This record gives sequence, structure tokens and C-alpha cells, in this order.
Amino acid sequence: MSQTSPSSSLLERLVSAIERLAPAPRSTPDFTIADAFVWQATAATFQSVETVNRLPLRLLRGIDMQLSQLKENTERFAKGLPANNALLWGARGMGKSSLVKAVHGAVAADTSRDQKLKRLKLVEIHREDINTLPHCLTQLRNRSEAFIIFTDDLSFDADDTSYKSLKAVLEGGVEGRPDNVIFYATSNRRHLMPRDMVENERATALHPSEAVEEKVSHSDRFGLWLGFHSCSPDEYLEMVRGYADHFDIAIVDTELKRQALAWSMARGARSGRVAWQFIQDLAGRQGVCLAL
Repeated sequence: MSQTSPSSSLLERLVSAIERLAPAPRSTPDFTIADAFVWQATAATFQSVETVNRLPLRLLRGIDMQLSQLKENTERFAKGLPANNALLWGARGMGKSSLVKAVHGAVAADTSRDQKLKRLKLVEIHREDINTLPHCLTQLRNRSEAFIIFTDDLSFDADDTSYKSLKAVLEGGVEGRPDNVIFYATSNRRHLMPRDMVENERATALHPSEAVEEKVSHSDRFGLWLGFHSCSPDEYLEMVRGYADHFDIAIVDTELKRQALAWSMARGARSGRVAWQFIQDLAGRQGVCLAL
């Protein structure tokens, strides 16, 4: 009868301890369970989003040109045709992130009905996780689905080096951007960095143009730039009326106009966000549910 030697027993315990310390095998993402996901950088996983917080395209008013261009670009991408990464920049509250989510919803619905098209998925990556973007794309490369990688409120501050990961993914790097991935970002800045930061780099550098080139050039790697600007009173009222009609809020137009303008003046701004906030207040006062 054989007996286990002390050295063999010690070896088994060491192997067992190492196995417990080793990270669990990474599970393969299941992108069939939802149309939208959030990249969880710390766990290197994709968290599914059961219900996406978005408005229907028909409710987005005053941004017809931007809507048309982004939708067309997204449709080409879903068909496997050449399409550009997109930067949506400009005034706050004018529907930049709402447009990305609404366009994805509309095009994803079309792809689900056409068996010849890839299923279109939306993956949000938080601004602070941009440096993990290459790792995220590794898991998306060679998948059968098409992915819109979306970052909201993208910008870079002094001493922030995460922009290098973004630059490599957008166009540079050995592998480049996967064919089944496109990148959409929103920002209040056209060049993704504050003006005083550019001027400071230029003033203190031996070669001013070279000093700022690396930090501003990644804006140029977005082939599609869509600008959003503060809306006029008429455009603002058009947004308000569109919401009121959609949700069947009964109110005389002159009174709706008076209340909507007073609301915007109290906030010192006119935008799609302000219009939506007014409608939420009005609907609440009238006991109307805003079911999308």
C-alpha cells in the first residue's frame, strides 16, 4: 500500500493555494440579453442595461441637421459600410447624449428586423475609464455584433494622460479600431480641453505648436463633428409644444407659452433640457404621467 510522501502533500497544498489566489476565468460576454451595456472597468465586464433612459427621435426638436447626419452615419455603420467616429460638442442641455441614445434605439430596432444586418449594441464607457478602452475593445473585436462605444461629457484636464488611449483607439495603434466598433462622444468643448490649458502649454513650451498638438489632435480623429448651440425662443417653445402634444397635456397655447418662457427666464437658459424639466413640472401639477 503506497503512502503519500511529505513533499508530495506539500506540493498539493501549494497548488491548491495558488489556484485559490488565481483570478477566476473571465466569462464570455453575452450580448444577446440586452441592446445596451455599461463597461465595468474594475471587473472588466459588461453590465447589461434593461431599460435605456432615452427619448424617441420624434421628440428631439431643434436639432434636425444633427439628427439626420448622426442617424445616416449610424445606419451606414450598421450595414457594414464606412462610417466615422462622431464628436457631438456644444451648448449644455441641447440633446447631445439624448441624440446618441435615441439614434441607437431607432437604428437598433431596424437591425433587429433585418436578418442581414449585425445587431447594434450601445456600450457606455465612463470618462474616468477611458484608459481601459483598449482592454474593452479586445473583448469586442471579432464579435458578430456591431458596437457603438459611447462616452458622455468627454474632456481632459492638465496632466491627464488617458487621452493617449483614446487616440490610439480612434485611429492610431498597431491594431486600430475594430471594424465592428464606432466611437461616439459628447463634450461641451470642441477640442476636449479648456482654452486656458492650451494657452498655458503654448506659453511655457520651447516649441509651442508641438506642445499642444498632441493634446488637441485627437479631436481631429473624429471624422464627424456635430455642433450644438443655444436655441432661440421659438425653437425652445417648439420643444415644449412637442412634449405637450406627445403626452396629451391639456393647456391653452398662450398659457403654455407664458409658463414655458417664465420657466426659462427663471433658469437663465433655453435648451432641450430646460424644456423637458418644464414639462415634467407641468405634468406633475396636472397629474399627467410621462410614460414614454
